[in-house]
Amino acid sequence: MTTPIQLEDGQHQLGNILIGRGTPVTVAAIEGLGQPPLRTADVEPPGEDGLWLGPDRYSGRTIRIDAAIRTPGDRTTALNVLAALQDLADTPAVRGQGGTTMDLRLKYPGRTARTVRGRLRKLEPDITKAIHGWIPLDIEFQGQDHLYYADTPGTTSIPLGAVTQGGITFPLQFPFVIAGNPESVGRPGWLDVEGTAPTWPVLRIAGPCANPKITHVASGRTLTVQTTLTAGEWVEIDTRPGWRTVLRNNGGGAPLSATSRIDLFQLAPGLNELQWTATDNTLTSTLAVTWWPAYKAL
Repeated sequence: MTTPIQLEDGQHQLGNILIGRGTPVTVAAIEGLGQPPLRTADVEPPGEDGLWLGPDRYSGRTIRIDAAIRTPGDRTTALNVLAALQDLADTPAVRGQGGTTMDLRLKYPGRTARTVRGRLRKLEPDITKAIHGWIPLDIEFQGQDHLYYADTPGTTSIPLGAVTQGGITFPLQFPFVIAGNPESVGRPGWLDVEGTAPTWPVLRIAGPCANPKITHVASGRTLTVQTTLTAGEWVEIDTRPGWRTVLRNNGGGAPLSATSRIDLFQLAPGLNELQWTATDNTLTSTLAVTWWPAYKAL
């Protein structure tokens, strides 16, 4: 996992290209950062006034960027920057299959960098003044969902059968306090999730074990993988929207039980407890959890 480029205030990143402050791509305005579009199910009741308000669902947010490439007097460099902006979106890793995305990172004063996952849907240049090194751009980026994600993921590893990383150290010194906060005693099954919205984790189970079952204690949601892993093998459950896969290290898949709902297995902001069980006589298998804190707004 590569370390993200450190962005300055007013500097953004589209794919692997920096735009905004201190770059050849000036940004005049960015739209679409507020409430995302809604998919409503409102119904006009026949024979009476008013409206029956149905459930609302968010669509993926569409971000529009009014920008321009500015390399005074240098048409070649301006066209090279334009080509670079198009390049990452035009790769099999992004558009070659369903669900794959690229990143738009945004950095505003008073906030850490936030990432929108999606695809570049429009990059319309006006090259009539390219000879002067000036190319206005109309950019449209379609987010996969309505959320903003943190640059840096949270991670933890949970050994099979682990109860706590705490304990009692002798000799005891009085007075001693038994902490009521599970985070303070460092239980490996407790995750402190930042953000303001639920997020979807990536769960990797390393063998040797059979039929591992992961439970999110607060919600009662479970994921059971019906497979056997030998030492050195692993299976990864990616619950993120657009992915939702269960893959083994050999590139094949693995079945989930009929009661496993990968789309509903979320981590809420704050403390979350995960428990997992499996058949493993060696007690050496582990569960690695990775998640990206999600935010409803910048």
